[in-house]
Amino acid sequence: MEKQMFRFKRIAIKIGSNVLTRKDGALDLTRMSSLVDQIAELHKKGMEIILVSSGAVASGKGELKAKGKLDDVSSRQLYSAVGQAKLINRYYDFFKEHGIACGQVLTTKESLGTRRHYLNQKNCMSVMLENRVIPIMNENDTISVTELMFTDNDELSGMIAAMMDVEALIILSNVNGIYNGSPDHPGSKIIPVVDPSQKDLSDCIQTSRSSFGRGGMITKYRIAVKVADEGIEVIIANGKKDDILPELVKKDPTVDCTRFLPTSKGISGVKKWISHSDSFAKGEIYINQGAKEALLGEKASSLLPVGITKITGVFEKDDIVKILDESGLQLGIGKVGFDSSGTEELIGRKGNKPIIHYDYLYLE
Repeated sequence: MEKQMFRFKRIAIKIGSNVLTRKDGALDLTRMSSLVDQIAELHKKGMEIILVSSGAVASGKGELKAKGKLDDVSSRQLYSAVGQAKLINRYYDFFKEHGIACGQVLTTKESLGTRRHYLNQKNCMSVMLENRVIPIMNENDTISVTELMFTDNDELSGMIAAMMDVEALIILSNVNGIYNGSPDHPGSKIIPVVDPSQKDLSDCIQTSRSSFGRGGMITKYRIAVKVADEGIEVIIANGKKDDILPELVKKDPTVDCTRFLPTSKGISGVKKWISHSDSFAKGEIYINQGAKEALLGEKASSLLPVGITKITGVFEKDDIVKILDESGLQLGIGKVGFDSSGTEELIGRKGNKPIIHYDYLYLE
């Protein structure tokens, strides 16, 4: 494959647990080695690659048996502590065979909750890419707790794709893509392309989860729609197919997969961070119909105090807050310009500065 056949310069690849593990929970080293061979091929021809890899908990379960019954959090902490070491060592050895350096990057949802920490994480990975090191990312399950965890690594990969300004996010699962029903049903067909103008397809997507992962296809769909809306192409494909990655990055791929076409608009780096910060919100701002129409109109608009009807929660200036209409429907999120006390005092007033400036506002 010639270099000019590539569609992308920088990509993120998310590999799911069911791709990397056998039915007994042990690492599928043959598959893992094959995927590394494919990534190495792309890397050697100039492509920048960020790898988001599941498999730590599953590989830990295949390595030891816990004494007694563990709760969910303790179980994840134990198995991920053992399994992550095993996982990264395998990656290190496989990439070393190709003369390629890789580096482990463990993160938590909470550590990406502030703009400063977010940019610090981005700088770390940028330095790695500049030095031709492949970052291998995973959530640090050893210190994560349930309420502060990513839904799964699909959510993490979406945030990383936006953070690192990749051109494409490839999500590898154990099915060929998104189907209009259960993949096992003979009447189901793969959805090859999802266009930004298409209606929500959630109702026709299976909701079952994988054997080892935390998420399912509906999670992948929702993350893919959000990331595509940020100007990044998303591809969901079968990671168990031979030579899947070189095929997916060709200008004219022929392999079965589901492609989410990106919107042409793109958004700023700050808005990308805000778009993935929903779970960090410290409060809610409710707005009236006039403000709703202004925000959702074709002309760019900031959120002014005159359109606010009430607020909930306690927040500081620059915190993330949710924006809801009078019925409670979430319209977007943004970085607030006043604390909750200051916002409360300005509710309904005219002629004041924006509560949330357009530059720090993400509408869903």
